[in-house]
Amino acid sequence: MRTVHVLTTGGTIEKIYSESRGSVENVENKIERYVRRLRLPDTHLEIAHLMNKDSLEMTDADRQYVLATVQAKLAEQCPIVITHGTDTMVETGLYLRSALPQLEVPIVLTGAMTPLGFEESDGLQNLTEALFAARLLDPGVWIVIHNQVFPIDRARKDRELAKFVWVG
Repeated sequence: MRTVHVLTTGGTIEKIYSESRGSVENVENKIERYVRRLRLPDTHLEIAHLMNKDSLEMTDADRQYVLATVQAKLAEQCPIVITHGTDTMVETGLYLRSALPQLEVPIVLTGAMTPLGFEESDGLQNLTEALFAARLLDPGVWIVIHNQVFPIDRARKDRELAKFVWVG
């Protein structure tokens, strides 16, 4: 049985619609609800909820907390998937790569353009692909989203196209 650590930070993937405010917001963690729908033979997921923030609201202290949690999980030599808002996903990934130059496992960041549970959400697809990729990729920091795999330093979010694109 292979363990994969899943660290959640919020972002669009976990947003819900608030009727009282008429907007989508990060209020609760909901990754576990969706993971239960997946068939993951021979995979054990360890899920840790770190925060529930829009990535535009993440601070340096939040990124340090993500790093400290990743460092603690690395002792187990298991791949790590981080759910994250897409707006600053690359920033967090580059921070992790800079702080962890000798990785022995893959760290995969993923998120969504449309929240889990919304019609046409890309969240479950991206989460499923990230879990699969985490078992196959070489050590390093990656973004897995929309059926693509990007080394962290080769990805950029294109807001007009609502997708990640290659750079460099």
